[in-house]
Amino acid sequence: MADQLCSDLATADLATAEAATAHPAIADAAPAPFLPFALPDIDDAEIEAVVACLRSGWVTTGPATRQFEQDFKHYLGGEVETISVNSATAGLHLALESLGIGPGDEVIVPTLTFTATAEVVRYLGATPVFVDVEARCMNLSVDAVEAAITPRTRAVIPVHYAGLACDMDALLALARRHGLRVVEDAAHAFPTRYKGRLVGTLDSDITVFSFYANKTMTTGEGGMVVTRDAELARRIRLMRLHGISQDAFNRYVSRTPAWYYEVVAAGFKYNLTDIASSIGVQQLRKIDRFWQRREHLARRYHEGLAGLPLQLPPVADTAAGSTHAWHLYVVRLAPEAGVTRDELILQLSQRGIGTSVHFIPLHRQPVWRDACALTPAQFPVAEACFEGILSLPLYTKMRDADQDRVIANLRELLA
Repeated sequence: MADQLCSDLATADLATAEAATAHPAIADAAPAPFLPFALPDIDDAEIEAVVACLRSGWVTTGPATRQFEQDFKHYLGGEVETISVNSATAGLHLALESLGIGPGDEVIVPTLTFTATAEVVRYLGATPVFVDVEARCMNLSVDAVEAAITPRTRAVIPVHYAGLACDMDALLALARRHGLRVVEDAAHAFPTRYKGRLVGTLDSDITVFSFYANKTMTTGEGGMVVTRDAELARRIRLMRLHGISQDAFNRYVSRTPAWYYEVVAAGFKYNLTDIASSIGVQQLRKIDRFWQRREHLARRYHEGLAGLPLQLPPVADTAAGSTHAWHLYVVRLAPEAGVTRDELILQLSQRGIGTSVHFIPLHRQPVWRDACALTPAQFPVAEACFEGILSLPLYTKMRDADQDRVIANLRELLA
């Protein structure tokens, strides 16, 4: 991540210099510092926790990881089990494996997501079936899911896009009618509430969170698998570390000889390290403050961008007890804007403002387009959304003044 940020900053410095040349009025002024699209919020607490971990001599999966799992479970509340993993991708893979997904099965996924949501289906020899999304929130369309169900459909993976929960009541009711398993891709959705309940405590089979560097909290790389089903949790823990029947941590800290173990399944190497977990423990303690800051910034964007040719992201139905995690703030450029999305990205970059696009729909990606014979005509809503979507900078270290700069530039470029 540090290398990526350095690269981004170098590119941004060049873009800022070019912007000064293009705008003589600001050529003599000191160039504004580059405003990144995302930045992790790391301070002394995380640094000291990592140092303590290194000094302890226990750097792989151990006591810090156990604490992180327990702290996460306590935060969610309810009768859930929490299993840490080295990425959300690993968590999704383990989730589907624990449900017995395999060759000949179909798993429904939205086209507007990162490739990991679909690739884990392929890991198991099953077939991802792509569906369109809803125009308003860009979460998967429950109607599209229903239309895609065949006798081979075994599961569906809803993605809580940008941090707003899918219509889980409708989706879970549909899944029950057809005997489908539901694995929530909650990479964007911590801490999101759906009708008063935190995502992770809903009635799906399994939920998977991400702690990648740009998420609402981070461990650098990492994730958490959450389920109420003790048998699924047992399988996921087993397969997380080579299919070994005895927990490696217990063997290495035992005061009596405990060298014997059995490999009872061909598992994976998906465990989270104590170094990463020590960061996670500290980040989790700040998550409510992080969320409040993101909510504040989202509200300021809504106010500052009102009246521009932009479709602003939907807010959660707070009256129903729902909240938005605001992992992303995704606007959609209106046709009357007079500029394309790609042109706007370039113009903002030239002014030292980083942005991103979430996502290039999977039906456009060569691996899925070619393997599944996908065409844009099959996904009219995602296609229309993709042409105009743009993710604006949003992170907890972002100052109000930084955000004012983004808003001012957008108002100037889109006036």
